[in-house]
Amino acid sequence: MEKYNEFVPNVHFELVPIKDLVSNQDYQRNLSMLHVKKAVENFDLNQINPIKVSRRGGVYYVFNGQHTAEIVAMASGSRDTPVWCMIYDDLEYYEEADIFANQMKNVKPLLPIEIFNANCEAGNNQELVIKGLVESYNLKISGSAVPGSITAVGTLEIIYEKYGYEMLDHVLKLIIMTWEGEQKSFSSNILNGVVRLLYAFGDRLDDEIFKEKLGVVSIKELSKLAKERRAGSLGYAEAMLLFYNKNKKKPLQWNILYSSKARFKKGKPEDGEKENDIDQTETDNKDKKKRK
Repeated sequence: MEKYNEFVPNVHFELVPIKDLVSNQDYQRNLSMLHVKKAVENFDLNQINPIKVSRRGGVYYVFNGQHTAEIVAMASGSRDTPVWCMIYDDLEYYEEADIFANQMKNVKPLLPIEIFNANCEAGNNQELVIKGLVESYNLKISGSAVPGSITAVGTLEIIYEKYGYEMLDHVLKLIIMTWEGEQKSFSSNILNGVVRLLYAFGDRLDDEIFKEKLGVVSIKELSKLAKERRAGSLGYAEAMLLFYNKNKKKPLQWNILYSSKARFKKGKPEDGEKENDIDQTETDNKDKKKRK
């Protein structure tokens, strides 16, 4: 076994009370109590990783895992709670900083589809419900863009979490009946663009009119117009609304789309933009200027 020693870290494991750990090194990031509180709300003992500690001069300096320590302390209600620590005894301060800075350099992060599939295998309800809903439309969630697939799994989850099952079902139904399952119609921007319209207008947005007006518009044409207007899903919502309102005696009002914007993002402005009440005339004038 000795011939493999150069590949095995010179460490040992100890249970150390959280109160004895020091986490104030300058190279560390600031502690996020928002992250800590969120993790405590979903506390899972099996998700707790060992904390990496450098023992210098008898002091236990944490160089990876300060958030883990705080999560356990808050969840248990005591800083006397011990945590498993992976202890290095021979590190200098600069070596700790170097390990902290480069520890994730060669770690391959999990892809959203990999996390989703693992949650399905674990029997987690949210992912199974989303998977079942997608498959009820003879589609599948996939990591590759192939016909009959949806790759924007993260967007599906966010729609479900924020707006619920019925909204996600309505979005999928509307896209499928409009573009007949074209793979590119399930992009994140189009999914979110449709959500924006449904969220803003509710029952005032007629599914059949949407299908009639948008069904003759190719995804390529829709995307081109959306990108000309602005980045992200709001550009797609605007482009869809332009086609939807075309030659309509009672068009849907633009100010409703924009007044729902902050609520759509739960108070977080998108791309640094401010709330605007833009009416149809102003929007049409913008289009005329672009065409000139």
